[in-house]
Amino acid sequence: MGKDKLRRFAEIATFDNVLELEEGKKLKGNWSWAQFGNNHPIVLELACGKGEYTVNLAQLFPDKNFIGIDYKGNRIWRGAKTAIEENIPNVAFLRIQIENILDYFETNEISEIWITFPDPQPQVSREKKRLTAPRFLEMYKVILKPEASIHLKTDNDALHAYTREKIEELNLHLHVSTPDLYHSEFVTEVLSIKTYYEKKYLASSKNINYLKFSFR
Repeated sequence: MGKDKLRRFAEIATFDNVLELEEGKKLKGNWSWAQFGNNHPIVLELACGKGEYTVNLAQLFPDKNFIGIDYKGNRIWRGAKTAIEENIPNVAFLRIQIENILDYFETNEISEIWITFPDPQPQVSREKKRLTAPRFLEMYKVILKPEASIHLKTDNDALHAYTREKIEELNLHLHVSTPDLYHSEFVTEVLSIKTYYEKKYLASSKNINYLKFSFR
């Protein structure tokens, strides 16, 4: 591991807005009060990377709490540090494997989920690792409030198509679907937030897919 990564890992251990591994389990069912000191709705960004979406959403919606989740601490460091430097109190980051998410959040504790440019896991053998695979969707169903929305932004056409298939197979409710967000009627200030990776994709003239769906 490089010196910069080691430094960032050491630094996030001192951040009040970052919880790692076992540390986060004690907040299960009480995130709003224990971490944020309020009773505002909680929104998750899964595979948050550098946390750009988490931080920008928090700035747009100060009446909600936002938690970015990723396993790579050197990436989380950037978003957490930005939130501290810019005094954004409704931001936290959780360093865990997303497949263990049920250990960290209680039934109906979450009001919304964002999945922004996750690894599409294109190999058929890795389908179960896709963040919109049925096993993950079942986990989200547990922690989400009944009518909460899930958003997916991705440059990967195959992941977009795969997720649509699963929505249909599982009889979920599809609210919005577009293969080219920025040339569609659906683009908004929220959907115009751009991550580090999205900027790279747009620079390469890739189209951005977007889906919004729910369990009810």
